[in-house]
Amino acid sequence: MGEYADLKHIMNPRSVAIIGASQNPEKVGHVILQNYFDVGYSGKLFPVNNSYEGRILGLPVYKSVLDIKSGVDLAVIAIPAEHVAEVLTECGKAHVKGVVIVSSGFSEVGETERQEKITEISKKYGMPVIGPNCLGVMDMRSRIDTMYLPTFKLDKPKIGSVSFASQSGAVGSLILDVISHEGFGLSKFISYGNAAVVDETDILNYLAYDKDTKIIVFYIEGAKRGKEFIDVAKKATKIKPVIIIKGGKTSAGASAAHSHTAALAGSAEAYDAVFKQFGFVEAEDMDELIAYAKIFDTQPLTTGNRIGMITNGGGMGVLATDAIYKNGLVMAELSEESKKVLKGSMPPIVNIRLPLDIGGDADDKRFAAALDTVSSDPNVDALIVITLFQTPGADSRVASMLIHRSMESKKPIVVISPGGSYTQVHKDMMESSGVPVYDSEDLAAKSLKALIDYSKYKNRMI
Repeated sequence: MGEYADLKHIMNPRSVAIIGASQNPEKVGHVILQNYFDVGYSGKLFPVNNSYEGRILGLPVYKSVLDIKSGVDLAVIAIPAEHVAEVLTECGKAHVKGVVIVSSGFSEVGETERQEKITEISKKYGMPVIGPNCLGVMDMRSRIDTMYLPTFKLDKPKIGSVSFASQSGAVGSLILDVISHEGFGLSKFISYGNAAVVDETDILNYLAYDKDTKIIVFYIEGAKRGKEFIDVAKKATKIKPVIIIKGGKTSAGASAAHSHTAALAGSAEAYDAVFKQFGFVEAEDMDELIAYAKIFDTQPLTTGNRIGMITNGGGMGVLATDAIYKNGLVMAELSEESKKVLKGSMPPIVNIRLPLDIGGDADDKRFAAALDTVSSDPNVDALIVITLFQTPGADSRVASMLIHRSMESKKPIVVISPGGSYTQVHKDMMESSGVPVYDSEDLAAKSLKALIDYSKYKNRMI
């Protein structure tokens, strides 16, 4: 497999064997096989079950992967843990090119010898293995889905450019469900569990060079190969943003991580230092993780921290001003030319300074005039537009205008728009068109800060 595992046959297989496929809809092996039909996989599917004869979901059942004569790129193993080593050996003998083991009952419950056997078999046959104790993989373009969560319980994201890797299957499934409502799309998902063979270093290396991945998002509890992980990180963060959240930072969390995926969570301080030194974008919680993914997926990089702010609510402008300064950003100073233009286009009640409060009665035309002038000001590096849809003039025309201006802008634009159901309709409208929208002024400011900090890091590395 070389220095790092080659995952191409796992992520883009021409044929898949589901070992443990079942007629019983409640069994994991049945759900996985059904998912391949549901996502529209176009390759060959081979149900494998040594105690069943006949057909499952219309496909002939094989006793063993050794009985499949046309070759198998990927085998998904969903059988009791005590039988996994035997079946994995058969996969090796059948020259299977990659394996996902979703079965649990290994190091996470103290069965270390059982897990070591998996590692030994994988090395013997040069066969990359993801898992055990994982959800496996999903690739939105190649239409593979080894996840054993029924599709009706989980909203699947649209095809996009964000790839997500998670040591935790539960965190991974939650992220998948959430991002399907956040306006950005998924390229690949990898849940790697106990990492008996393929670990976070292999996955980071693979995604760093994957042409369909623009942003890497990582939930990690611990790195098995610290030095190699750092070596890959140095290269990966120069190529594309890596947004990371570390589980097991406290002693109690570290203990939970070990019982969860058998991860050695390690020193929180050491990980923080590595993340900072090598340009990772670190999120402290799930809200930040999603917020950062949104802005990196949709907005251009910028090394400047001067923020131009437009609002149709004065109080929100004050709160957002506090947020940008708390996060190390500054309010831009409008040029004299911009002030002159704004005086001619704004009502007399508007105070021509940033944050620019354009009034509670502002409509799409006033928003557009303000945004056009502030965004073109050479003193402004990025923009925050606070859009309160509760006001009389704010409606779908304002949302449509923000979408068009965001598409044309060479500077980052984020929108802050808290509110209820009417606001949500317009948030969905904007986010589905690539405008990052935040309920919280703090999350908006943190996201801009993360974008700027990474931009500076990448600029230094060029």
